[in-house]
Amino acid sequence: MKHIPNILSVFRLILVGVFIFLFVKEQYLWCMIVYITAFGTDVLDGYLARRNNWITNAGKVLDPLADKLMLIAVLSCFYAVGEIPLYVLLIIVAKDVIMIVIGAFLYSKKVVVYADWFGKIATGLFCAAIILTFLHLIWGIFGFHLYVYLLAIAVAVGSFFHYGIKTFIRKKGNGRIEES
Repeated sequence: MKHIPNILSVFRLILVGVFIFLFVKEQYLWCMIVYITAFGTDVLDGYLARRNNWITNAGKVLDPLADKLMLIAVLSCFYAVGEIPLYVLLIIVAKDVIMIVIGAFLYSKKVVVYADWFGKIATGLFCAAIILTFLHLIWGIFGFHLYVYLLAIAVAVGSFFHYGIKTFIRKKGNGRIEES
């Protein structure tokens, strides 16, 4: 049972490939269903891992990897068909690469930074922006998805700095980085 969250994360990694395949075939409704399924399994695996204390080292790597790969795949596909401008994709890729590098460094120092409410809000906004983009792509409705991306980017960048403040500025009495 302890490995159910990891199985869900591996399933999400597989869904990245399924998503790209369907997008290339212009099966946008199915792409939206795959994305929503991936998002739902992300919520479920996080809930199960925390609720049952099924957190594993593999899960600490698989979960964010699956999340970041899906987000980058989706945004890359949307850019390829002209639904979002390049700067949206580049900002998110740059932020995620920086977070991966910093996260790997901190992990090597035995510090794990967990998502908090600020990061969860950014994730929710990206999910909303992606679904709005699909609705625009499929049915031509809700053409304001770019504004939701800009809001999501602002919250994500704020979250990035919030993690930095939380991790680097708050220190324990012994001068070590506080684990969050």
